[in-house]
Amino acid sequence: MSTTTDAGTDGDGAITVTERTRLRRMRHKGSHRRADLDAVLAAGFLCHLGVTVDGTTMVVPTAYGVDGDRLYLHGSVASRSLVQAPDTTVCVTVTHVDGLVLARSVFEHGVNYRCAMIYGVPEIVTDPEEKLRGLRALTEQSSPGQWEYARQPSRKELAATAVLALDLTEASVKTASGPPDDGESEDAALGLWAGVLPVVTAFGEPVTDPVLPADFAPPAHIASRAGRILGGEPAAAQV
Repeated sequence: MSTTTDAGTDGDGAITVTERTRLRRMRHKGSHRRADLDAVLAAGFLCHLGVTVDGTTMVVPTAYGVDGDRLYLHGSVASRSLVQAPDTTVCVTVTHVDGLVLARSVFEHGVNYRCAMIYGVPEIVTDPEEKLRGLRALTEQSSPGQWEYARQPSRKELAATAVLALDLTEASVKTASGPPDDGESEDAALGLWAGVLPVVTAFGEPVTDPVLPADFAPPAHIASRAGRILGGEPAAAQV
């Protein structure tokens, strides 16, 4: 596989490979297709942002949202760090754990997962219109329909909010799925159970703010998510 230092997307929807995103181990589990990246990002709303400030590496959990070719991050602590270290390359990871792979030997145990890794130099968004787009993307990523339902930010709130933007031009994806790999090994004769223990993150029933009347029903866009897997089908359909 060739490498380049120019990040981007080619005409076939593949993300250009860079030295940072070149897959070295288990290449068969990796991808540089933009569609695969989009699928991993669409399935969640929480990422981990890694940045080095004053020689110390920080990894900050934060919410994200996607709008077109940009990933928006809620700034907060991370943005203050980046102000101290401008033009710093960061690494953003998004991971979904789908199951524990329990084999006949401990050596063959593993995890079924979907993971995206994104590199780039983030921009601290100052344009009010883009900041609104970024905040909308962040809100809708976690709670579709909530941006139009709730009160939107005032000018004062907008000025006090930090939003980071990162282009989706340098990224890679890795996934693992399926049963243990030792079904035809010597360990198969041990007579031990082996398989996958699914891991599911699902939404529960909405809990109404206690200051509201007990019969104050949540709006449909919130109530309808109860029992659904994060980024997927109803929980019952996955069991």
